[in-house]
Amino acid sequence: MFALVDCNNFYVSCERVFNPKLEKRPTIVLSNNDGCVIARSNEAKDLGILMGEPAFKNKNIYKKHKVAILSSNFALYGDMSQRVMSVLSQNSSALEIYSIDEAFIDLSGIPVKKLLSEIKYLKTTVEQWTGIPVSIGVGITKTLAKVANHVAKRSTGVKILIDSRDVKKSLKNLKVENIWGVGSRLKKILNSFGIKNALELRSQNELWVQKYMTIVGRRLQLELKGIICYQLETNPTNKKQICTSRSFGQLVEEFSKLEEAASMYATRCAEKLRYQHSCASVIKVFIQTNSFRKQLLQYRNISFIKLPIPTNSTLKITKAALLGLKTIFKSGYSYHKLGVIIENIVPDTNIQTHLFDNQNYKVQKDLMAAMDKINSINGQDTVKVASQGFRQPWKMRQVRVSPCYTTRWNDFITVKI
Repeated sequence: MFALVDCNNFYVSCERVFNPKLEKRPTIVLSNNDGCVIARSNEAKDLGILMGEPAFKNKNIYKKHKVAILSSNFALYGDMSQRVMSVLSQNSSALEIYSIDEAFIDLSGIPVKKLLSEIKYLKTTVEQWTGIPVSIGVGITKTLAKVANHVAKRSTGVKILIDSRDVKKSLKNLKVENIWGVGSRLKKILNSFGIKNALELRSQNELWVQKYMTIVGRRLQLELKGIICYQLETNPTNKKQICTSRSFGQLVEEFSKLEEAASMYATRCAEKLRYQHSCASVIKVFIQTNSFRKQLLQYRNISFIKLPIPTNSTLKITKAALLGLKTIFKSGYSYHKLGVIIENIVPDTNIQTHLFDNQNYKVQKDLMAAMDKINSINGQDTVKVASQGFRQPWKMRQVRVSPCYTTRWNDFITVKI
């Protein structure tokens, strides 16, 4: 038995925890550089504001209905996510963090008669301890738990999908595009064969499903039938590729500013490597102009740097990224985006050196550990490489970003009595 816990309108809910004035008010959160809508309150959904829609399209609606518009604050959302997951882990035997706002829980051993009370208690506990409202769906498989959660969001916030008649009814009311793992491509294929809902997919011939949806679709069908194909993954595997990229808040032409961005993104990649106790030997850097600005000269390129020995040192990865940037930079272009990608990732306990390697790895490891500790206590980039710069005018545009209430000392809420 599985439960899926899903935070409701997560980014908006995080903002409302610290800003009660947003309660009951239509609220949206925008993507990087305040471009598109990536989160909506229920009130905003009722106004017809669509997910992924460019923000400028609905200016009249925003003004008429006094919609609160916020820039994304991922530092706040990440920290609130950790708090929610911490509460879930304390109140469950096994937990799989599926995304920033979703987690699967193993309910094995809980009698069916006690399921409802246990789930309601968990929902109440999360909301009381973190302020984040959640919906919880329970099913025999992870896919059915997803279906149950879909129903829960549209009702009381809790749904146990075990009874066969209830399962059949819920699957019949679930469109195929809302099934876990079915994207736009599969939707078109299924619709072309007259398959409109999850029940019709479950009832299809097994050979047909495997032919048109491969083994992944066959497993999905089995899960819809109540046969477990996906177990709880309590120990997720490390990332095989890490990428940090952003669109600039303004077009950038100077190489020095691109160097600052490449240094910062390389630093973030190195930090992620150390977090998962890994090293990497391939560093890629890409730059590109804005393809939507047709009046400007267009250019894009990517560099490839192979290190002789895998590393997670910020200094070495930054040095390689800057070398890669230098090989692909061309003057005379207005750059819109830059990114750093690291690949060939291996565990930091499995590093193969060479005969003539005379580097002191203990000193490097201690230096990175000291940097990470200082930055974790005093805030990100308290200690950083000089090439990251200081003013950084190229950074993302976040005109309406809220304070980092939980991760920055200066932004902590103070109460005067």
